[in-house]
Amino acid sequence: MLNQIKVYAFVGPSGTGKSYRAQMVAGEKKIDFIIDDGLLINENEVVAGSSAKKASTKIETVKKALFINKKESEEIQRALKKYQAKSILILGTSDGMVEKIAQNLNLPPISETIYISDVATEREMETARKIRVTEGKHVIPVPTFEIKKDFSGYLLDPLQIFKSKGNGQKPYISEKSIIRPTFSYLGNFTISDNVFKQIAEHIANKLDEVHRVLKTRVQNMAEGPVIYMEIEIVYGYNVPETLKNFKRKAVREIENLTSMNVMGIKVVAKSIYMPEKN
Repeated sequence: MLNQIKVYAFVGPSGTGKSYRAQMVAGEKKIDFIIDDGLLINENEVVAGSSAKKASTKIETVKKALFINKKESEEIQRALKKYQAKSILILGTSDGMVEKIAQNLNLPPISETIYISDVATEREMETARKIRVTEGKHVIPVPTFEIKKDFSGYLLDPLQIFKSKGNGQKPYISEKSIIRPTFSYLGNFTISDNVFKQIAEHIANKLDEVHRVLKTRVQNMAEGPVIYMEIEIVYGYNVPETLKNFKRKAVREIENLTSMNVMGIKVVAKSIYMPEKN
């Protein structure tokens, strides 16, 4: 089945706007799937792979982008068979790179190559390069909600673009995501365990149902925090509903404020507080 897929290549130097324009090129050529930095994308959805931009070093990034790892290559091949892909656009920085990706994925030879200079002006490419160098920002051609679960702790920004479907048709909004990868010279950022603790305790203290927090323990994993809390609930409130409501609010607030996914939160009602009667 893979040998029947028509393979296109989209080639240009790093930071010139390939990912930004990938969906446009795919749409014009009626291409079903996109391969970009380790991800297999179908329309606005990541269907397989893991972004090379998550790699800790530039060398690891290149390895992931080329699908040198057999397990990662096989995952993409299975997805292409499952979705019965008929065409695919491979993004790369050189002809040699896209050819290598096609070989590692057991795809047919590239039938057509589009170069970034065919779809972007020199000024547009220079602007894209400047943003990459000065701000360390990279674009992934899928909406932010699609990749947030895979980019816990990364700085994510949605980028909305108005597009036209053709003459006489209304424009629509295509959303892409901007990230700063771990190998950016701008450096990593870390969040102290105490920050997660303070946010969770602040949420608890704002709830009328919770009298006080008795204990908070945070395990800060690479993917995000795991939180354990013991609280004292005010007599008269529904305990299961109180715990459910608190966990929902705590997770939402922590993820909004830190860009980290909460990997787990356990809240135990350890005691009941009896308010003094006047």
